[in-house]
Amino acid sequence: MPAKNDDTIEDSSAPLIEHLTELRSRIIKSLAAFVLAMMISFTVWNPIFNFLTDPLCDALVERGQECNLILIQLQEGFFVAVRIAMLGGLVLAFPVIATQMWRFVAPGLYRSEKGAFLPFLIASPMMFFLGAAFAFYVVTPLAFSFFLGFQQPGVLTGEVPVDGAADENTLAQVGIAFQGSVNEYLALTTKFIVAFGLCFQLPVLLTLMGKAGLVSAAGLRAGRKWAVVGILTLAAFLTPPDVITQLILFFAVYGLYEISIWLVARVERKRNAELRAEGLMDEDDI
Repeated sequence: MPAKNDDTIEDSSAPLIEHLTELRSRIIKSLAAFVLAMMISFTVWNPIFNFLTDPLCDALVERGQECNLILIQLQEGFFVAVRIAMLGGLVLAFPVIATQMWRFVAPGLYRSEKGAFLPFLIASPMMFFLGAAFAFYVVTPLAFSFFLGFQQPGVLTGEVPVDGAADENTLAQVGIAFQGSVNEYLALTTKFIVAFGLCFQLPVLLTLMGKAGLVSAAGLRAGRKWAVVGILTLAAFLTPPDVITQLILFFAVYGLYEISIWLVARVERKRNAELRAEGLMDEDDI
């Protein structure tokens, strides 16, 4: 009898070992794709960085200023290149990573589950890139224009002495000029892109939860006031402390929340129709 139990344990552990082996294989392939894509991105980090600085340069050119960023630390330029390479590598390798994830999960799903899950796997990166594009082309230009508006030119009331030292009789207004750090600018821009990309996942997440029966359209409608509070709090944490950017994020995410309610309601109608067709739900059931 004990031997039989041991055999049962060994038999049940074999599929687990096979799954772990396959998972390791998928992870190794994903990491290899990421490293290769990162190396490719590192060779072209300058054009990528020039592209990411377009919103800032446009805002500076409108004010008649040169578009220059500074390196505060000696090694800062190298780490900026590495960060850009990692970002580019993740973008380039994402199709491979998503494919490896799908091939690992798909064998354990029924055909109907595959058909239900695959559209969400496709919609998720599309919504992320849509949110990233919205942040880059709409939000960042407005935010940078707002921040650069706090500059002021220096004004002199008299002639500067020969030694170049201005005193209280010659200096009327201290100049405030933007001298941005390369690393800080990249961190801020990346934060905008990632934050809006993740926020645009809301319809995908709520629709998937609705399909699983975890949320309902009625519950989402009843929770509108809590959604408003949550989105405002999220906007305060994810965006810099300016009202314009926070309001843009709020209206964008709340609009996605309303779209999510419509999508969940559509999923519920389709599921209820299938249940009625199978005789598992009466026409009067809600």
